[in-house]
Amino acid sequence: MHFNIRTGRLADAEAGGMICYEAFRTISGQHNFPSDFPSTEVACDLFSSLLSRPDVYSVVAESEGRIIGSNFLWEDAVIAGIGPLTVAPDVQNSTVGRCLMEDVLARAWQKRFAGVRLVQAAYHNRSLALYTKLGFEVREPLANLQGPALELDIPGYIVRPAQAGDEEACNRLCQNVHGYDRGHELRQAIQQGTATVVEHAGRITGYATLIGFFGHAVGESNEDLKALIGAAKDFPGPGFLLPTRNGELFRWCLQHGLRIVQPMTLMSFGLYTQPSGAFLPSILF
Repeated sequence: MHFNIRTGRLADAEAGGMICYEAFRTISGQHNFPSDFPSTEVACDLFSSLLSRPDVYSVVAESEGRIIGSNFLWEDAVIAGIGPLTVAPDVQNSTVGRCLMEDVLARAWQKRFAGVRLVQAAYHNRSLALYTKLGFEVREPLANLQGPALELDIPGYIVRPAQAGDEEACNRLCQNVHGYDRGHELRQAIQQGTATVVEHAGRITGYATLIGFFGHAVGESNEDLKALIGAAKDFPGPGFLLPTRNGELFRWCLQHGLRIVQPMTLMSFGLYTQPSGAFLPSILF
C-alpha cells in the first residue's frame, strides 16, 4: 500500500488514540490478555499529552488522508524510549510498523542518543520478530503485576514522598545501578507528587517515580523495592513491571497476593549496561 510518514501534530490525537486502542485491543484479545488501554478515552488522552510534549518526538503514517499508525520517541534522558508503536488492524503486516520504527531509530541516531529501549508484549510474536530484525536485543523477561495495595512496612526501611532536595541522591543511585540517571522523569514525578524514596540507615537507598506502568524504581537491594511496593497506595494503569530473573522479589510479590497480568520483554539497541542493583522498569525501559 502507499503511505507517507510525517511528524505528528496535536490534531492527530483523536485518530491516533483510536488506532492505538483498537490495535492493543485486537492483539491482546487474540491472545486472551487484557488490553493495556481500557478505553478510547484513555488512549486519546495519552496521545494528546504526548503530542503536546516538546521532549517527545512523534511520527504518524498517513494513507490517502487517513492516519494508519504512529510511533513516539521519548527524548528526556541519555537513553531514549520508544512507544507506543501502533498500526491500524486492517493495514498491519504491510511494512507500516517497520517504517515507523525505522523513522524513530533514525531520529535517535541523529540526536546521538547512547541507546534506545522499548518494552514489548511477549505474546506478540510479530513485534518481537520485527524489533529483533531491526537490531534490538532481548535484555530482561518481565512480568506485569497487579493487585490490591499491600499496605506493608519493611522493618528498617522508611518510605516517604520524594522532595526536590532528594534529586541528587536519587540520581546518584540510578547512576550506580544503571550507569545513567533519569533526572528529568524524577523531577516531573516529584512535581506531580507521585515519587517516593526509601531511607535505610539514615540515607536514601531507593526511589520510585511511580509503582505503575509509567513509573520506574531503583534500589540498592530487594528490601528497598519491597518497601516501595509495600507502601504504594495502588498500582496505576495495568500495573507495574518486574524483572522475572529477580526470583526473590518476584516470589515475594506473588506470595503477597499480586497476580501476573501479562509477560513482557525489555529490549535495547545501542548502549546497555547490566544493572548492578534492584530495579523496576517503566513501560518505556
